[in-house]
Amino acid sequence: MRLIGKAFFALGLAAIALAGCGEPQTTAERVEPASPRGVILFLGDGMGVSTVTAARIFAGQLAGGTGEEHSLSFEGFPHVALVKTYNVDAQVPDSAGTMTAIVTGEKTRAGVLSVSAAVERGDCAAGLAEPLTTLLEQAEAAGFATGIVSTATITHATPAATYAHAADRNWEDNSALPEEAVAAGCRDIARQLVEFDGGDGIEVALGGGRGHFLPAGEPDPEYPDQAGFRTDGRNLVAEWLAGDGRAYAWNLPQLEALQATPGQQVLGLFEPSHMQFEVDRAQDAEPSLAAMTEFALNRLMDRSPGYFLMVEGARIDHGHHFGNAYRALHDTLALDAAVARALAMTDSANTLILVTADHSHTLTISGYPRRGNPILGKVEFASGQLMKDAQGRPYTTLGYANGPGALAEPVDLSDTDTEAAGYQQAAAVPMAIETHGGEDVAAYAQGPGAAGVAGVMEQNRLYDVLYEGLFGHPPPVPEH
Repeated sequence: MRLIGKAFFALGLAAIALAGCGEPQTTAERVEPASPRGVILFLGDGMGVSTVTAARIFAGQLAGGTGEEHSLSFEGFPHVALVKTYNVDAQVPDSAGTMTAIVTGEKTRAGVLSVSAAVERGDCAAGLAEPLTTLLEQAEAAGFATGIVSTATITHATPAATYAHAADRNWEDNSALPEEAVAAGCRDIARQLVEFDGGDGIEVALGGGRGHFLPAGEPDPEYPDQAGFRTDGRNLVAEWLAGDGRAYAWNLPQLEALQATPGQQVLGLFEPSHMQFEVDRAQDAEPSLAAMTEFALNRLMDRSPGYFLMVEGARIDHGHHFGNAYRALHDTLALDAAVARALAMTDSANTLILVTADHSHTLTISGYPRRGNPILGKVEFASGQLMKDAQGRPYTTLGYANGPGALAEPVDLSDTDTEAAGYQQAAAVPMAIETHGGEDVAAYAQGPGAAGVAGVMEQNRLYDVLYEGLFGHPPPVPEH
């Protein structure tokens, strides 16, 4: 177990990344409901049931309570289900395959984005031949407004699965594309976003990842000692702005200034790589997840026949990978705040809100702590005396089945602040990066079509719920 500093968390997650291709055909009926119909998908990346429980307790304790009795904003939704998350080739899944299942209705392999299960990871030609149409593409084809929001790079697996098709999720910019993929005609994910030509185009795309859009040699506007990642000389931000009615922001003041021009399509890229963890975010420079959600909804809500918005709390996953429950839980609460903001802005009579996770993590809650024991703290008896492990040492309520917390020699935690921001919880199996978990995750829903969230579901059936919420009827049966 180690105390790790803020600088470590500013690094990208290249070590744990598992990233376009193809021109899919999009088909969906154009519908004209009596009032604009909205669908908001909140995706807590890595937000398994243990994370929700721990975040609920954490939020309650931050508010001055014991915590266990607290509820997050979405826990009162009337429709709840457990969701099976496996990929077709993986018992414990990745985010690319799981998000593809949610937005296309078909399970696929780990590491590929919105292409069929027939596509081997890295096979560009197969990816070009086997794209899967996404709900966002169907929404655009039917005249709906669309938006994507993420605290990861906007080209990362979860947001990318909504608009891009790639045989490898790592193809975020051209520098990651193998020569044979370029020769075969595959496009990187950032390019697919800027060149997206469905409907009238994506109305709002907000997140991190400036480096994937800027050429090597061009200084980053916020960090002049850094430069873009692209090796093809293209400036995709400039190409985005060349379109009619387009606007771009790279910090919070610029985004706030765009509120005065509601008709524009907006690209917001607030970091060269992932956005900051919530606890590290400079609140006057970088928008919160709730603020980005509000901005997107203000752009989308009044559009007829309606809108589809995907909002990802991405850094929940990253905090867990680092074995750092402190940051993972704070980012879970940031997602909860975004859901609360959407609830305050929308009407459940015409808006489906679905909150779920793509997969779980190995976080555990154990050890018989007393009621109200600090969720990040050491386990105590009701008397306040510390419980001890078999070697006579204190231990924490939260731990991981694997991860970096097991790399160091076990230490006596008696004088260690386990609630510190950089503390890494103990882990059983030593690994540089903690892994995903394979157990079911929860889905919570309210609004039109929400009754489809029930029982124990295959993850790709969440697509049916989203489709019905948007179009007012179940999706057509696919032809095979």
